[in-house]
Amino acid sequence: MQVDNRLLDDLSRVATGAFAALTGVREEVETRLREQFERVLSRMDVVTREEFEAVRTMAANARAAQEALEARLAMLESRLAEAAQAPQAAAKKRAEPAPKG
Repeated sequence: MQVDNRLLDDLSRVATGAFAALTGVREEVETRLREQFERVLSRMDVVTREEFEAVRTMAANARAAQEALEARLAMLESRLAEAAQAPQAAAKKRAEPAPKG
């Protein structure tokens, strides 16, 4: 029994050491890949997240302003049309003969 326990302890230590080594290798690979991606992205014409969010906010604000201006323009056009029709209606009323009665 004592031999089996010693063998299992040795296997456990080897497995633990291998796991620690694999963890170190994984971290090293991740670090290298991250560095490589950063190099590739730095050579490309890619915007940062902050720049993207800033432009996105500006576009949303511009869209809201455009919609507000479109609504205002529609209101002013309707007022203009009403103002243009009022004198015509008054002139038409004056041109009609008065009812006899």
